[in-house]
Amino acid sequence: MKKNVISALLVAAAVGVMTVCPVGAEESQTYNVGICQLVQHVALDAATEGFKDALTDKLGDAVTFDEQNAQGDSNTCSTIINSFVSNDVDLILANATPALQAAAAGTDTIPILGTAVTEYGVALGLDDFNGTVGGNISGTSDLAPLDQQAAMLQELFPDAKNVGLLYCSAEPNSQYQVDTVKAALEDLGYTCEYYAFSDSNDLSSVVTTAVSESDVIYVPTDNTVASNTEIINNICLPEQVPVIAGEEGICAGCGVATLSINYYDLGYATGEMAVRILADGEDISAMPIEYAPKFTKEYNAEICEQLGVTVPDDYVAIGASDAEAQTEAVTE
Repeated sequence: MKKNVISALLVAAAVGVMTVCPVGAEESQTYNVGICQLVQHVALDAATEGFKDALTDKLGDAVTFDEQNAQGDSNTCSTIINSFVSNDVDLILANATPALQAAAAGTDTIPILGTAVTEYGVALGLDDFNGTVGGNISGTSDLAPLDQQAAMLQELFPDAKNVGLLYCSAEPNSQYQVDTVKAALEDLGYTCEYYAFSDSNDLSSVVTTAVSESDVIYVPTDNTVASNTEIINNICLPEQVPVIAGEEGICAGCGVATLSINYYDLGYATGEMAVRILADGEDISAMPIEYAPKFTKEYNAEICEQLGVTVPDDYVAIGASDAEAQTEAVTE
């Protein structure tokens, strides 16, 4: 009798161990995520913050971040990515196009999510890009409706004739945007001219030339521009030449208006994709690139006032409170 009781207790204990161990193993699962951000500026900072918040909201303390900034140097992006590969991180966030390019060159096995990348086909040299990169790469795009940005320029400056397209020639996605906007603006009757600079060292001279030859300046979602808006504003504003910007952060620094996404929300959506890969086991090779769900017409109240620019009622002032933004124009 005693032997039967002891045997029953041992069986029960064994069953208890079998039921408890897997749960404990799941609870102890941790993820190490490497973040390579090209440069520090408002838009990219917001995307990184949104990404981290999404992961911590879903996974809590189970996720740790190795966050590194390349300070605008694409070679440093490669160094950062190589360190992530050596440390065998579970996933890489590549924030901006050069970071994505470095990650794609650095590993074909570790899942890579891009964010604040405008056009993945252009960034990765994919001739047959159809919305899904495949392999170990996916992510989110900050591409806004470029034809609508051109229409915004016409709405605010219908009497302008010459538009200067200011961008960094080292950023392929900037070239893509200005090419697209140029075609749209020319269809609207404007004369457009490219003003390309190779890096921040020749930005000032190029802007000075552009201002002397343009009625309006257009700048895309360009990282070098975003990091140097003060230089642009200090040249454009005294000459009373308005700037239409590709995104909110640039507009806040030197622009009059923009049709912009929310970069925090974009980063958060990228973080949700990361959760599906890490925790749910979703196949990244089958995940299509995701796009911002809405775009907002915004204006820089201070610069508009100084230039005497009056915007329609459906524009939202940058930095407006939630209550003030109830009349914002959102394009789904």
